[in-house]
Amino acid sequence: MRAIEISEPGSPDVLSWNEVPDPVPGPGEVLVDVAASAVNRADVNQRQGSYPPPPGAPVYPGLECSGHIAALGPGTEGTGRAVGDPVCALLAGGGYAERVAVPAGQLLRVPRGIGLAEAAALPEAAATVWSNVFMVGGLAAGETLLVHGGGSGIGTFAIQLARARGARVVTTVGGPEKAERCRELGADAVIDYRTEDFPARVKEETGGAGADVVLDIMGASYLDPNLRSLNVGGRLVVIGLMGGRKAELDLGRMLVKRQSVHATTLRSRPVEEKAGIVAGVAEHVWPLVEEGAVRPIVDRTLPLPQAAEAHRIMESGAHVGKIVLTADHRGAA
Repeated sequence: MRAIEISEPGSPDVLSWNEVPDPVPGPGEVLVDVAASAVNRADVNQRQGSYPPPPGAPVYPGLECSGHIAALGPGTEGTGRAVGDPVCALLAGGGYAERVAVPAGQLLRVPRGIGLAEAAALPEAAATVWSNVFMVGGLAAGETLLVHGGGSGIGTFAIQLARARGARVVTTVGGPEKAERCRELGADAVIDYRTEDFPARVKEETGGAGADVVLDIMGASYLDPNLRSLNVGGRLVVIGLMGGRKAELDLGRMLVKRQSVHATTLRSRPVEEKAGIVAGVAEHVWPLVEEGAVRPIVDRTLPLPQAAEAHRIMESGAHVGKIVLTADHRGAA
């Protein structure tokens, strides 16, 4: 098969479309013919050498894909999967390829009314938002979510899912065009982090109370302002470190306001934990996708061999939602 390889850590130019060995599904895995794969920030980090795949994962980038089941590995006969089924999948790596072996518990059926290219943009965002905002953060109807990077793949999904489940959403963005798109997706308030003090605006938008849950991609640089943005009993969930790894905590303020900080990753979790998250997505999120209350936001599609161009676009920030790489010869829709 062919896949995108990383020759060495570096710029998008280190990505190339090459012949590589075919994957073989192990126990509990199925083989998927890839129709499309979406680009995630983690792929950029892997290319730059700062986020290697976990042990045993494919070395090729790509944390999600869609396609059709090509073969069933040992022990998957009773999982309800069959060769030819259209599926999308949460991956530890390997989505930028023509085929990938996937643990059966990380497969999702393609939602009704969603094409394969769109379906590739769903698993990572859905699993990240469901596990962090709802399972860890415990966001409930009537509460307020602050989500940073509202124009990203994660951000656009979080806005929609939180609103669909009865929460209020405040989001930060960079620029008026992304602000307008986030309002269209249901954000109640949009803050331009380039020109506005987001903790002050969050307090203003919540009558002085603050957000109940913050979904953060920045890490250290946003730690203090995030805590100042939280309500009493508020929960900060950090899923990215774009703003650094280390910062000071005001534990006194946290004690008084009974706040908590959580930091999580999805990619390196055990297969069993990922299967539990995927099952939650299938139960709680997929019905909302099929109803049209939540939808994948695809900024543009490019052929898989043009992964380098997709990475340049992601790094420029000139996109809203997901950039999808399609294997057109496999019939991505």
